[in-house]
Amino acid sequence: MPESVDAVEMQAALLRLRRTSGLPVAFGGLLADARHARIAELNGAQTSVLRGLVISAGSGLGGKAIALSRPCAVTDYHSSRHISHEYDLAVAEEGLRSVVAVPVVVRRRVRGVLYGALREPITLGDRTFDAAVAAARDVEQALVVRDEVQQLLAVTREQVTDPRAAPEAWEDVREAHRELRALVPKVVDPALRDELLAVCGLLASAAGARTPKPSSGVQLAPRELDVLACVAAGATNAVAAERLGLRPETVKGYLRSAMRKLGAHTRLQAVVAARRAGLLP
Repeated sequence: MPESVDAVEMQAALLRLRRTSGLPVAFGGLLADARHARIAELNGAQTSVLRGLVISAGSGLGGKAIALSRPCAVTDYHSSRHISHEYDLAVAEEGLRSVVAVPVVVRRRVRGVLYGALREPITLGDRTFDAAVAAARDVEQALVVRDEVQQLLAVTREQVTDPRAAPEAWEDVREAHRELRALVPKVVDPALRDELLAVCGLLASAAGARTPKPSSGVQLAPRELDVLACVAAGATNAVAAERLGLRPETVKGYLRSAMRKLGAHTRLQAVVAARRAGLLP
């Protein structure tokens, strides 16, 4: 199956492209395989003719951007002699003239393409190119996060299925738990975010299965758990703040709140209490 970025993330990138560039139309999609992208999201379009269009590497403007792995633009799509014209009918029906296409590239591999367009033949300047590249970077970052999540989920599911794992293997599980919790706030896709949280809960409950303890009834807020997971891995407040995208003062506040709920007077006591309560692996 083709990989997917949540439609909300793609739409957010296209909306940013329109707002920062002033271009009235933006659209894009991800590659279904090594050579074909499917236009899945439109923003500002007057028709639906572009939706579902399959772009082949090397064909048209977007295909050229995919093949070259760099942004490409034309001042007048229909008369340009620098691109092939397989998609002229769809472009004409939407009324597009000046178009820029930017590849979405993750780890040197093209994963998608974004377009911005005008309905008149005007040369696009640096501001427009910069805005298009920045929008593509948003999608790239979403894909990087998704890749990391999927890799961690795969490893974590394998590890957590054996609650009798050796101590050193269990430390890997705890590290995976910390990394997963740090990724949760970066994931926009609600289904994937719920899956992450479910696996985090599975990790914590697996710890309880190894050394069953009566439930303490303590409930921590998601960010309090995030901070405690970092602290359990030996992170200082400054390091935890960097990992979680928070200010050190905010981390300190979450930690203090968690310690109060757990009845702990030190960071170590808080981690131990959270593990005994089945909140951390």
